[in-house]
Amino acid sequence: MRTRSNHNVVFRCAYHVVWCPKYRRQVIVDDERGGVDSRLKEIVTEVCVELGAELIELETMPDHVHLLVGIDPQFGIHRLVKTIKGRSSRLLRQEFPSLRSRLPTLWTNSYFVATVGGAPLEIIKQYVADQRNA
Repeated sequence: MRTRSNHNVVFRCAYHVVWCPKYRRQVIVDDERGGVDSRLKEIVTEVCVELGAELIELETMPDHVHLLVGIDPQFGIHRLVKTIKGRSSRLLRQEFPSLRSRLPTLWTNSYFVATVGGAPLEIIKQYVADQRNA
């Protein structure tokens, strides 16, 4: 991850974010014709590009999402997560009617976020990437 600037702040902030579907339902899966997993990754990537966030690593499990992302601290990680969760919920529920019938909303209101801090970024990146195998 590189040091970035927004004209008045120089920063290098990386965050590990985890969130779950409502009731921890295992709905983030792909089937034979594509699916929620692939489409969710596309949506997260689009939002990160649109908001100027640096998507470092992204991994989905059937019942939760791990995201390692760099974002301007003045923009705020909360705004990024809110935008990702809101847009992905709306689009996925439109595109996959089974999500509408199984869940009143796609995501829980809560999420976990931690700054990467002093941990080497490669270690955190490897942790997120290995979630599928754990």
